[in-house]
Amino acid sequence: MARTLVVKATAGADAPERCAQAFTVAATAAAAGVEVSLWLTGESTWFALPGRAEQFELPHSAPLAELLHVILTTGRVTACTQCAARRDIGPGDVLPGVRIAGAAVFVEETMAEGAQALVY
Repeated sequence: MARTLVVKATAGADAPERCAQAFTVAATAAAAGVEVSLWLTGESTWFALPGRAEQFELPHSAPLAELLHVILTTGRVTACTQCAARRDIGPGDVLPGVRIAGAAVFVEETMAEGAQALVY
């Protein structure tokens, strides 16, 4: 049975180390062939927009835009519905491959057989 890693990023530039950890773990798992689903919630929701990941900087951390690219090309990236709405982000605003979905989809993913969820 294939395992799925669901990573929920709850921080953005407001807590850069926590944010980078979420993206690094998700991208590392994706690069290793693990099925990955990255959820962008809270301030990390901004990274669903074009150009935002390129603006993020953290010394000694891989570029966030590169990590996001790995996840987008091998896994799934979802922006939280309510988080996106609070920031006036709609489906037409996000990067290609990013979907907007809510709690019901998150619960479905995390409760699936073989799923492991991490929250940063």
